[in-house]
Amino acid sequence: MPHIWLIGGTSESRTIAQALVAQQIPCVVTVTTPPARQLYPVAEGLTVQVGALTPELFPDFVAQYRVKAIVDASHPHAVEISRHAIQFAEAWPLPYLRYERSHVISNSHHVITLPDWETLLQGDYLNGQRVLLIVGYRRLAQFTPWHDRATLFTRILPSPTALNAALAAGFDSRQIIALRPPISLELEAALWQQWQISRVVAKTSGTAGGTDIKQQVAAQLRIPLLLIDRPPLAYPQQTQDVPTIVEFCHLHLNSSYG
Repeated sequence: MPHIWLIGGTSESRTIAQALVAQQIPCVVTVTTPPARQLYPVAEGLTVQVGALTPELFPDFVAQYRVKAIVDASHPHAVEISRHAIQFAEAWPLPYLRYERSHVISNSHHVITLPDWETLLQGDYLNGQRVLLIVGYRRLAQFTPWHDRATLFTRILPSPTALNAALAAGFDSRQIIALRPPISLELEAALWQQWQISRVVAKTSGTAGGTDIKQQVAAQLRIPLLLIDRPPLAYPQQTQDVPTIVEFCHLHLNSSYG
């Protein structure tokens, strides 16, 4: 049976999967962690594959599921999987469509957008500050040298992998809180106040990633919010519209691609 390959792990990918199920479009979703499996309904025609899918495995995966098109709904900062998927789609070839979250624009002078991690780490933004890092566990090791220059805290997902990464990066239990989004404005504000935070570092992740809530709390508490911008990537085509994705999948499901 031909399938659509949905690169998932985000709340938007769940919405897309539900839309494809409603239209009886067979879909295989790839996610990297077991907890992400819970995002998706158990439904006929919907398969969820858990685990890292490296480029070397793409050909066998595509052949196994008779993939006819790729819908990329991965996190805006997960550029590695997107880059590999684009390269594979061009070479195979397969139609590729990116679902891209809309940006959350803020006019607050408490919100500072930086182009990349190097700008943050090589600058003087964190020196002497009480810093809350909401950056994902994979980034925490980059901040290890800063433990001697600032007081660091981190919010991570409640998983053994994330906790072990935080501990390995030099955080102790008093500097770690594990919470699964979404985080309400009230809880976000209470956490910043509890730890007497003076700087917050996060990624630009759109409304789905809570960027709007963080911006509101930053303005409310007058705490600088340092946002790391999305890495630049030239997507062949992209949309913010789920019906457009459904139409794309209908168009290519029974095509001669793949």
